[in-house]
Amino acid sequence: MFIQTEATPNPATLKFLPGKVVLESGTMDFRSASEAAVSPLAEKLFTIDGVEGVFFGFDFVSITKGNADWQHIKPAILGAIMEHFMSGQSIVKHDEATPTGGEDFDEADAEIVATIKELLDTRVRPAVSQDGGDITFHGYRDGVVYLTMRGACAGCPSATATLKHGIENLLRHFIPDVQEVQQV
Repeated sequence: MFIQTEATPNPATLKFLPGKVVLESGTMDFRSASEAAVSPLAEKLFTIDGVEGVFFGFDFVSITKGNADWQHIKPAILGAIMEHFMSGQSIVKHDEATPTGGEDFDEADAEIVATIKELLDTRVRPAVSQDGGDITFHGYRDGVVYLTMRGACAGCPSATATLKHGIENLLRHFIPDVQEVQQV
């Protein structure tokens, strides 16, 4: 098994591509070992000193490190990912339900929200996924779109620029009612 690695815009995060499907649908973001209890792979990755975040996408695993050097922890991460996929274990424990956050918007804005979600799904999320992260809709109130950035995008130095100059401008172009985009 060969696992590719890619740099992300966040220097504290690397993207690992095992050449297999990681999650069939959706994404999962773990910011602590206690959150990782629903995933055998995430649990194993959090046992590696220096790992501070684990994010699963469709075909990748993004790892966020603390003060550790990549050259010291990367071999252990590669080993844990390879061992997990070779064992045939599932990524998520079958009896665990993945929590889903509720969305906050007025039903009168349902058409605007549908357009926002379509733009996010077709134009933004694929690009953000390439960088090892994800961005999801959280809410819309009074012209303000609330988004959640996860994986490599959470804590990324360029996240604010991505939100303000990229996503905000895109949404304002297609939806004149959108005034601002904020991260939750």
